[in-house]
Amino acid sequence: MRSQVRDDQADPGDIPVIGISCDLELARWGTWERRAALLPAVYVEAVAGTGGRPVLLPPIVHGAAETVAALDGLILAGGADIEAERYGRTQHPKTRVSRPDRDATEIGLLAEAEQAGLPVLGICRGVELICVFRSGDLHQHLPERPSDADTVHQGAPGQYVQHDVTVAEGSLLASIIGSARAVSSYHHQAPAQPGRGLVAVAHAPDGTIEAVEDPERDFYLGVLWHPEFDGQLELFDALAAAARVYRKARA
Repeated sequence: MRSQVRDDQADPGDIPVIGISCDLELARWGTWERRAALLPAVYVEAVAGTGGRPVLLPPIVHGAAETVAALDGLILAGGADIEAERYGRTQHPKTRVSRPDRDATEIGLLAEAEQAGLPVLGICRGVELICVFRSGDLHQHLPERPSDADTVHQGAPGQYVQHDVTVAEGSLLASIIGSARAVSSYHHQAPAQPGRGLVAVAHAPDGTIEAVEDPERDFYLGVLWHPEFDGQLELFDALAAAARVYRKARA
C-alpha cells in the first residue's frame, strides 16, 4: 500500500485543476427555466476550500482524452442510478431514472484517467461507477438485502442519515480519515463485488461496502457516503495534495 500523498511545500500559485462530473438537468433561476449543468455547490466549495480549481464536467460523451489531459484530478460525484445493463443485471423496480449519457461520459473519463494515472475520487454514485468500470457488481436496492444489522442508508427524500463506518488498517483511506468515522449517507444502492484490482476498505455495521481503493495506484479511491455534505474535507485535501504532485510531474 502506498502512503497518502502530501505536498506541504506546494507553490501557492500552482493550483491543481480538479474536474467534477455533473448533470444536465432542467433548472429554474430568476425568470429563466433552462437545462443547466448542475452540481451541488458544496462540491465546488470543498475543492476550492482545499486549494484546487474546480471545473464542472457535464455529460458530453466525446473528448474524454482531451478533458483528462487538462486535469490534475477527477471527482466522480453523486447522482442517478447507473444503468443495470452496464453490470449485467436486469433493472430492479426500485431503480431510479438513470442517465445513460452521464454513465457513458464518466466511463470514458475514468478510462482515460486510469491510462494517465490521474488521481481519482468517487463519491456515492462515483464509487459505484468505479466498481462497474472494473467489472464489479452492485446491490440494486439495499433495503431488500438480508443482513444481520439494521443500518439505515437513506432518509426521507432529500434527507441524509448518519451511520458509522469502520476502515481497514493500512489502507490509503485509513491514512486520511482514521479507522472509524460517522458518515452522512443518501443511497439505496452499494457495491456488491468491487471489481478487478479493487479492495473493499470500509464497511457499515450491516456489512455494506462503504469504500474501495486500488492499492497499486497512488490515489484511486471511492466512498459511498457524502463527505462534502458535512464538511469532512480530509478526502478533498488528500485529493488536492495528490493532484499537486501529479501536476508537477506532468509539467
